[in-house]
Amino acid sequence: MIRNIYNGRVVTLNIETVQLPNGVTVDLETIRHPGAAAVVPVKDDGTVVLIRQFRHAAGGFIYEIPAGKLNPGEDPLHCASRELEEEVGYRAASFVLLTSIFTAPGFADEVIHIYQATGLTKGRQQLDRDEVLEVVEMPLAEAVRKIAEGTIRDAKTIVGVQAAYLRGIAR
Repeated sequence: MIRNIYNGRVVTLNIETVQLPNGVTVDLETIRHPGAAAVVPVKDDGTVVLIRQFRHAAGGFIYEIPAGKLNPGEDPLHCASRELEEEVGYRAASFVLLTSIFTAPGFADEVIHIYQATGLTKGRQQLDRDEVLEVVEMPLAEAVRKIAEGTIRDAKTIVGVQAAYLRGIAR
């Protein structure tokens, strides 16, 4: 049984009665989310393009990779390409899927598909009215150091930057 609590612009909150694999029946609060795509833009010289974005829930500005919510039926690659240009003003010649991650599987079904973008050329930044951010460029190795020192704390960004870094080492 599913009891809907809230339908919002980004998420749906339900209480779902579920029978677990061990036979126990419980009520679980679940957040349903359409999913998202994110992109680690890496320039030819190894510079990574990040954003420093205001996030109310996080208490201020945080470092992130460009990302956005999937539209109904949208291919994650299309979403990644769209968000790359809208948020940081770049287009990419090539995208490689690095990984797909659950954000909080204890209560949410959101999956973020994380790509690496290369062959960057200037496009046109087009921020939504609720996006307050600055574009920040730094060597990929410096972004990894910022993860280690705790400056970069966003999960999708940590996963994406480290995956891109490891992919570069493995070549």
